[in-house]
Amino acid sequence: MNLLTDPLQFEFFVRALIAVVVVSVLCALIGAWVVLRGLSYIGDAMSHAVFPGIVVAFLTRGNLLVGAMVAAVVTALGIGAIGNRGGLKQDSAIGIVFVGMFSLGIVLLSRAPTFTTDLSSFLIGNPLGVSAADLWGALGVTVVVGGLLTAIQKELLLASFDPTEARAVGLPVRRLNNLLLVLIGLVVVLTVQLVGTTLSVSLLITSSAAARLLARSLKKMILLAAVLGSVGGVAGLYLSYYLDTAPGATIVLVNTAVFLLALLLRRRDG
Repeated sequence: MNLLTDPLQFEFFVRALIAVVVVSVLCALIGAWVVLRGLSYIGDAMSHAVFPGIVVAFLTRGNLLVGAMVAAVVTALGIGAIGNRGGLKQDSAIGIVFVGMFSLGIVLLSRAPTFTTDLSSFLIGNPLGVSAADLWGALGVTVVVGGLLTAIQKELLLASFDPTEARAVGLPVRRLNNLLLVLIGLVVVLTVQLVGTTLSVSLLITSSAAARLLARSLKKMILLAAVLGSVGGVAGLYLSYYLDTAPGATIVLVNTAVFLLALLLRRRDG
């Protein structure tokens, strides 16, 4: 029992455990759609495409999170516009906007007189440095995103897998797609700030992909992704504590192992 209770004497460790569970649920809500629609590249792309918003906020002494969220919305709408009007596949649109936005951030940063750790800490993240305010913010976003996706689930499913039929019945397919992209961007921004880019992408993609291999419905997939992400996060934090390793990277390795196990079970199931 001491192995389980000893780390709990530290408040930062308890907050990290709660953060990983909340972020796992949040990523599961949006990650299921990312995996089902083949947008796995968007998590990593979004985490870098918001860079110019962070830099502008840094240079103007504004709030980094607000700057990142504004850039996320601009990025999402840009991806949607290029994909819809340019007739390109969405992965091509993601690549174009991602490279352009990230390069813009680098150009803006080159104009900064000095560089502090504020920007790097925002991009790298640290589960062990999560504050109580961060947890409440993440919980609030989880409730809002979950409620919104639940409200439009049927419409979003039809628009995702049969857009022709969706248009025929009068659904605003383009707006639904843009809304999904915006939600993905906002979730990525929040989770990157809390747990870092690598862990954010892992919880968004790896856990949802593992759930996709085992679940037979969207609801079960979301639930299973949340469970797998939470279990992997908690196990990874404990391992990092006792092995004295980087917590984010350790959690990612545990999640990868869980995915490989799910892949093995899927193959045995046929």
